[in-house]
Amino acid sequence: MTDEEIAERRELERRANKLFSGRVDFLLSAPQLKFLPEPTVPEIAFCGRSNVGKSSLINALTGRKAIARASVTPGRTQELNFFEVGDPTLFRLVDMPGYGFAKAPVKVVEKWKNLVKTYLRGRPVLARTLVLVDGRHGPKDVDREMMKMLDEAAVGYRVVLTKADKMKASELAKVVAATEAEARKHVASYPEIHVTSAEKGMGIGELRAAVLGDAGV
Repeated sequence: MTDEEIAERRELERRANKLFSGRVDFLLSAPQLKFLPEPTVPEIAFCGRSNVGKSSLINALTGRKAIARASVTPGRTQELNFFEVGDPTLFRLVDMPGYGFAKAPVKVVEKWKNLVKTYLRGRPVLARTLVLVDGRHGPKDVDREMMKMLDEAAVGYRVVLTKADKMKASELAKVVAATEAEARKHVASYPEIHVTSAEKGMGIGELRAAVLGDAGV
């Protein structure tokens, strides 16, 4: 990376930190597509397995303690939750239902698939999706299925490793390498892997900048 590129990235991080320190408000929950807000601004969607730390990461990104709430029972949150960023609103964050839940009824899983697939394929303002993967384990089969779904929907996405503070540096390096190798197999995946810890703040500034860039603001 050149000095100019480093300077540009730092400036984008500064702008992103300032923006996320301002207005970030919950807008609505959409249990069905008919409840989606009007597609007036870019949207950045977050998806991941249940218990991957999605709510914690959204809270860390926005600098809020509990703007995104974790479901008490994994797999039971079956809505798309929308949050507006900026005043006036510049873009939205979309918290998608967790996947990979073993205890959810078959009908609930099918409802999830239909809601998510239709949103991904038919939302014109969807600028980027972030696929959250537990950094302690790397991509699992359910993550690969999600990545394949995004490939088929032609939706560009970034892979974000969560909970990176929970393991040794040597172990993390192996997971990052394996995740990069997996990402290269998927046509819609962004090549850069983001390594984060919501608890320690690791990688949060860089991810904020990436979100800002993806939203085009």
